[in-house]
Amino acid sequence: MSADPLAAVGEEVVVAETGVGRLQVEARTASGAILIDEPVSVGGLGSGPNPYDLLSAALGACTSMTLRLYAERKGWPLTRVQISVLHHRASVDARDLFERTISLEGPLDDAQRAQLMTIAERCPVHRTLERGSEIRTTLTAAAMTAEPSLAKPPEHMRDCEAAVAGAG
Repeated sequence: MSADPLAAVGEEVVVAETGVGRLQVEARTASGAILIDEPVSVGGLGSGPNPYDLLSAALGACTSMTLRLYAERKGWPLTRVQISVLHHRASVDARDLFERTISLEGPLDDAQRAQLMTIAERCPVHRTLERGSEIRTTLTAAAMTAEPSLAKPPEHMRDCEAAVAGAG
């Protein structure tokens, strides 16, 4: 057994250059793959979202999922959620800013809308970005497997459900 309590948990993503263009990479998860690239204007092929787009998408997707779970749990008439996320930062050393705009559709009353906005703050990706993270990096001599492990259950939905359950 590993001495590190975090070693046995987590969701692995394997990212590797595709050999197509200068910057294009493929990120593989247990459930699929996505191309990540930069726009043509900065030397990429424009074949996929850039890494900051993925951070914004993760925040928007997690927020939407968390709101959906909460509304279903409460039996509220939320028919559609749409999230817009704008990411920017003044310089490489500046603190990042994510501006999130939420659209809630359906015959919700003002109290329900206000509660859903409070729940948005509990989204696991929001909390991860807000508190910051520890990053551990190691160098390996051997090529890594191209497929992420399927042995570990996804943590994101568990965390969304915990955020919703803890909201009352």
